[in-house]
Amino acid sequence: MRIARFSHNGAITYGIVDETDLVVLSGDPMFAGFETTGERVPIGDVALLAPVIPRSKVVCVGRNYRDHAAELGNDVPAEPMLFLKPNTSVIGPGDAISLPPQSERVDFEGELAAVIGKIAKNVPADKALDYVFGYTIGNDVTARDLQKTDGQWARAKGFDTFCPLGPALETDFDPTGDAVVTTRVNGEVRQQGPISDMIFSLADIIAYASAAFTLLPGDVILTGTPAGVGPFEAGDVVEVEISGLGILRNHARHA
Repeated sequence: MRIARFSHNGAITYGIVDETDLVVLSGDPMFAGFETTGERVPIGDVALLAPVIPRSKVVCVGRNYRDHAAELGNDVPAEPMLFLKPNTSVIGPGDAISLPPQSERVDFEGELAAVIGKIAKNVPADKALDYVFGYTIGNDVTARDLQKTDGQWARAKGFDTFCPLGPALETDFDPTGDAVVTTRVNGEVRQQGPISDMIFSLADIIAYASAAFTLLPGDVILTGTPAGVGPFEAGDVVEVEISGLGILRNHARHA
């Protein structure tokens, strides 16, 4: 089932994607279930929003693809390398990524994203995927120069607009399969790699993270990016596509 969060006639609501229409839901399906209102809205008549705004945090994993670690001259970590993005970094499909004046190089990082559906603490890996409500696409936008000079990643990865998510939330997706992450800038492929190349699986990441801090419904897990990351500039259009999840498209502008 594919679920979209959208704005229509001044209201923000949720709907099940049914070909070219949205079947309107009575509330947030993560908490209210899938009861429908009986209304159908053409997708072309709405503005799609980020499928979730995390109430707490975006949990990210660094260097989770061997080729990506190598391209930046880093060793493969022995355990998942976690960092956080604030929920204020989240934007939706079609929204602009604002390039901050503090940085001279901002990079794209296309990634598989998972949305937690229930409270998770000390979850074993063999049960971890039971805590996922759905899957979407993320772009872990990074001010690469600030990442290097700061020595830690909070500012470089946490600017407003640095976490595009979308276009919708898919509940029926296999994060252990062979879906491919492809990132394009102005139509040119820059990244392409299967999620099966991840060093640490999504289940392992959830288990590891939940041993440190409680994961709450709506929290987002970004699972790392394949090789090929690189810069983009104001005026560019960045697209991240994952087979089975659609295309997340954003344009860039100066802040």
